[in-house]
Formats: sequence, structure tokens, C-alpha cells
Amino acid sequence: MKKLLAPLVLLAFATGLYLVKAADNAAPKPLRILLVAGGCCHEYDKQHLALKEGIEARLNAVVDVAYNPDKTTKATFEIYKSKDWAKDFDVIIHDECSADVTDPAYVANILNAHKAGVPAINLHCAMHSYRWGNFKEPVKAGADNAGWYEMIGIQSTGHGPQEPIEISFTAKEHPITQGLENWTTIKEELYNNIQILNGKPLASGKQMAMPKVKKGEVANPNAKATEANSVVAWTNEYGANKTRIFSTTIGHNTATVKDERYQKLISRAILWTTSKLGDDGKPADGYAK
Repeated sequence: MKKLLAPLVLLAFATGLYLVKAADNAAPKPLRILLVAGGCCHEYDKQHLALKEGIEARLNAVVDVAYNPDKTTKATFEIYKSKDWAKDFDVIIHDECSADVTDPAYVANILNAHKAGVPAINLHCAMHSYRWGNFKEPVKAGADNAGWYEMIGIQSTGHGPQEPIEISFTAKEHPITQGLENWTTIKEELYNNIQILNGKPLASGKQMAMPKVKKGEVANPNAKATEANSVVAWTNEYGANKTRIFSTTIGHNTATVKDERYQKLISRAILWTTSKLGDDGKPADGYAK
């Protein structure tokens, strides 16, 4: 019996070492991402699918979608009604367009999750959501209507025509932007910057646009295009926990959302907000495909 016991002990020990080593070499747990999409003025029915497919193809991540087909500016989302709505997720992607959702308690419940430490990615019309009061003027810190803008980091209230935007990455050493090249979009909307709160610019956009011609009038043949410039991508640290936030105003059209350059930017932003992107711009082991 003693002769059998020693080999069994050695076998058990070796098996234990093998299992420990196998666990160390196992792929890390996928990021859990919640993509909230819906509301006015955009092809969210197509764009949420493009984002989910693109992110899961590039990252070790699982994207859950809360999609509302409501195409009005009053689209709301059932998931936000729970106090612990974000507890299962590593990062939230806000891709909603809900300009006329003005219930302070509803919005506060969304913001509380980010104040508590859940990162956020804000896309395009998310910048023009959840606004009330005199929102076209610079909001004051701590004001009743400042909460959403304070999370985002820049206040925007409108945009110009759809024309190509020249995107220039201005913070080239930031982990998100390292290795990204400047590019010019198809026709897109350049959102204005009413004020920069705590946002840290990553990229600027330049757009040339001809003067508007009113219905029934003839365009001036001597008119010249005017130049508009705005910050189009930035980061923010939100609340006492300095929650990582990334935002970009680019992404009106589905073709842009599907663009490899856009998808790469969003994927790198996801890694940064979840602390899976090093200062050298390289993804943590096991999180990039």
C-alpha cells in the first residue's frame, strides 16, 4: 500500500501544477460591454449591429445590446430604470439620441453608475441627449442641467451641414491615438464646442461648407466656403472616482460607423477606458484579436 501511495501523491502534485499552469495560460475573461442605441435621426437599427460585430471581431469582448427602435427624440431605455443597471458590465457605450428626455431622476440614475466607476464611451448624438433648460448657453458647474455635459467633458449643442471632415489627431502620444493616422471622412456632421469642461482633446475636425441657400433663393455664384473647426474626440475623468470617459462626435452615417478607421478608434477607446491599454499604446495580453 505504501508503495502505491507515493506515486499517487506525486501524480496528484504534478496534476495540480499542470492545472495551475493551464489556468495561468488561459485567455482572460472577455470584457462585458453594454451598447445602448436608439432614438432620433440615425440608422441605429444598422449601426448597433455594425458596432457589435466590429468590436467583437477586434477585442476579447462580448457586447450586449439595449436597442430601442423608437425614432423620436424621446427614446428611453428600460435597463436604465434599475438602480444597479450597470453592475454586470465593464464599460457602457452610449449611442442614443434622446434630446427631449428631460427627467432629472432618470438621467441621474444613468450618471450615478459612471460616478461609481463604470466607464463610458459616448458616440455622436449622445452629446446632444438629456438636455434641458437654457442648454444652448454654457452651463455652469453643478447646475441642474450640467450633469450630462460634465460626464461627457465638452458641451455641444448643434452641428453644421453634412460635409467631409478632416480629422487630425492632436494628442499623438495618448495610448488611444498612438499609431492612428489622420483621415478625412465621407459627408459627416461637425458638432460645435460650446465649452470644454474637463475634456482632454485627442483629435480636431475641420470642415469646409458653403453658405446655406434658403428655399426659393438662388445660390451666389461668388460665394466661398467657410471653415469650421471643433474638437471631435476627447477623454474625460468623471467624478470622485475619476472614471474614464471617451467621446467622439463622429459617427452620423452608417458607412462611417463601419469604417475600419472608426472601428479601430472605438476599440482602442474601449481598451483605454477599461485599463486594458498600456501607456505604450499596446493592448493587455489576451484582449486584442
